[in-house]
Amino acid sequence: MVEEVLAALSPRPGGAFADGTLGSAGHAVAILKASAPTGSLFGCDRDGDALEAARVRLAADFAGRFELRRGNFAELAEWLPAGSCDGVLLDLGVSSPQLDRAERGFSFQQDGPLDMRMDARQLLTAAELVNTASADELVKIFREYGDEPEARRMARAIEQDRQAKRFETTRQLAGLMERISPRHGRKAHPATRVFQALRIAVNDEIGALQRGLAGAVRLLKPGGRLAVITFHSLEDRVVKTFGRELARDYVVPGEVDVPELRQPRAPVLRLVTRRALCAGEAEVAANPRARSAQLRVMEKI
Repeated sequence: MVEEVLAALSPRPGGAFADGTLGSAGHAVAILKASAPTGSLFGCDRDGDALEAARVRLAADFAGRFELRRGNFAELAEWLPAGSCDGVLLDLGVSSPQLDRAERGFSFQQDGPLDMRMDARQLLTAAELVNTASADELVKIFREYGDEPEARRMARAIEQDRQAKRFETTRQLAGLMERISPRHGRKAHPATRVFQALRIAVNDEIGALQRGLAGAVRLLKPGGRLAVITFHSLEDRVVKTFGRELARDYVVPGEVDVPELRQPRAPVLRLVTRRALCAGEAEVAANPRARSAQLRVMEKI
């Protein structure tokens, strides 16, 4: 959604931008081109391989105009001064290079180690989680992060099978999911939701998103914009709720919005997109993985 992101952030010469999920640097290249010759960009990514590839790509045309750091976008506000950015982009989810490399363990389409770490420096892997978490813990993960209707059956099956042999590979886990929940003509593989849930849990994606959104708002100048691309309903719900809460002219003491308890407050954000924008037909045709992409844009007041 490069064109949509450019329209949302309106990069211009002299502007300062942050890309919290650098990936292969496609958005970063577009932002630096649009903000030439004096715009600057700070980019970060958990994935060391992605970061180095992006560094090489950007250095070829934008030397001196970018700074890169390895780490989680949840830490953006610790690295950059408050009120220093004209725009912040968060492009969530797993990148195509991560999905396509079997050794990263994100996909059950190819056999590989049950890893799923976005940052290979962290200790927790999907294999560690699958082999040590209790059945109740796995049920919670599968339900909350995967919306898996057969969460309990799957968790119990994992708990039983790992007593005989540890789960070490993606195919091993996916095979168990298919055995206890046969496809019977269904398009989606029965392991799809479980793999998504494990990936989110291993990488603390929802916690990182909540911290990253709050940090991004602190970084923005008045009039600066935050653009967030999500790929599943759980992420989108977090972003939508965050935006709506900060766009209100009141706060509530607690999780339930009781009108009588509302306390006046100046809104922090303006919702630029009331509804999420989806990838266009041409982009989806060129990249089927874009079919799930949704973009929400907010502006700091």
